[in-house]
Amino acid sequence: MKVAGRIESLAPYLFAELDRKLAAKRAQGVDVISLGVGDPDLPTPEHVVEAMREAVRDPATHRYPSYSGSPEFRQAVARWYGGRFGVRLDPETEVMALIGSKEGLGHLSFAYVDPGDEALVPDPGYPVYGVSTRLAGGTPVSLPMPSESGFLPDLDRAAVSERTKVLWLNFPSNPTGAVADLATLERAVAFAREHELLLAHDAAYSEITFDGYVAPSVLQVPGGKDVAIEFNSLSKSSNMTGWRIGYAAGNADAIRALSIVKTNLDSGQFTAVQRAAIVALTGPQDHLEELRTVYQKRRDRVVETLNALGWSLTAPLGSVYVWLPTRDGMSSAAFADLLLDEAGVFVAPGSGYGAGGEGYVRISLTVSDDRLDEAMDRVACALG
Repeated sequence: MKVAGRIESLAPYLFAELDRKLAAKRAQGVDVISLGVGDPDLPTPEHVVEAMREAVRDPATHRYPSYSGSPEFRQAVARWYGGRFGVRLDPETEVMALIGSKEGLGHLSFAYVDPGDEALVPDPGYPVYGVSTRLAGGTPVSLPMPSESGFLPDLDRAAVSERTKVLWLNFPSNPTGAVADLATLERAVAFAREHELLLAHDAAYSEITFDGYVAPSVLQVPGGKDVAIEFNSLSKSSNMTGWRIGYAAGNADAIRALSIVKTNLDSGQFTAVQRAAIVALTGPQDHLEELRTVYQKRRDRVVETLNALGWSLTAPLGSVYVWLPTRDGMSSAAFADLLLDEAGVFVAPGSGYGAGGEGYVRISLTVSDDRLDEAMDRVACALG
């Protein structure tokens, strides 16, 4: 049996490949410390877990959920946007639930990209933007994110054609940890309006920020809702990666188009998970300061270790990653292999995030403090 050409043309998904490589090393008996995947090690807040327990016991949650998310969940998202960003959203037409934000990112291309169309994809950037474009029959076009400008988009060099449909952005950024101010998002909104593009902003790390920096929403920009849809998630802000709950908000036409794709392909997120997510959005937020404090301490430990080894890193203001240039001109893969073989520390090669990621590796901060300390000691011993 022959699989579809669209599958044969895709490289294996980066993180699935990393998992296989990690498993092979551990099968050899190596005690590998994985700094490869951004999966929070801290638990989901107890009040959210308790809300889930109660919801699961309610037989009303055992039936098919609402396709677009329960009215209560969508109202909670709208209230959160109002309190966090001062943005007014109509929960009926401008908000929808997702089975994790990645699902929404992947499905959006099927709503906006026809075969032969193009999408501007951050380079380096999260792989799903380009992969979903290819699966929809389109062509991802590299959007330069030069290091000299702090890995912000160089829109003056964006290759726009009459087939360009979508502009993807992601701040705070995975993998680079770059952050954008409101002025950067204003320029992106103006660019999208000028070229009649949908601006898709992935804001999954909006609540993981440091040193007084507060991440803006693209929907805060005047006229932002005219051209933009924003994706967010409870995965990082409430340590709920395994729960698979996220949401899209913004332009009503984009929400409607995405909902048409989703209603034909999935049946929505489990209502009990939505109820727990409502509590995560509207309940106590004390855990967020603790979360930021933990990640900031880990970030500082990594940056201090690497700078003592000869790097000149600036501590990132957002995300759960440190973006590290390789040493001595080594390729991303070669440097990642060096750390794995010599230190037993597993990191993600930057080349998996686009051509612009070559020459870098991504270090995740989502391991316990003691394991991160051990990883940094191993790296210092291997590279010192």
